[in-house]
Amino acid sequence: MEEIGNRYKDLIVWQKSMVLVKKVYEITKSYPKEELYALTSQTKKSAISIPSNIAEGKGRGSNKDFIRFLYMALGSLYELQTQIEIAEKLGFIKDPKDFFQLSLQIEKMLNRLISSKKEIYE
Repeated sequence: MEEIGNRYKDLIVWQKSMVLVKKVYEITKSYPKEELYALTSQTKKSAISIPSNIAEGKGRGSNKDFIRFLYMALGSLYELQTQIEIAEKLGFIKDPKDFFQLSLQIEKMLNRLISSKKEIYE
């Protein structure tokens, strides 16, 4: 039986972004306690924002709104990539290669989805 209103869960980009959120929570466990209300909190918020915006945009019911929310998800992804790079430079993360590989996949998927929706919309 199909769940009503949950079609966003069928989007691979949403599924991968949920994996990214989990990865971010695992990564930020090792951050110093003094970063709890700074980099740790901001990094988690950026990560959570990615699948949340995809889901909200999908639920809006129009391509125009969906595209707008996909751009917001992309912006949050770029913000998250920057925060992970900052954490690496500060020595909080040793090797974020897996994170960056997954985030690059999500970035490409978001860009392709935006392009395909823009073609339909225009």
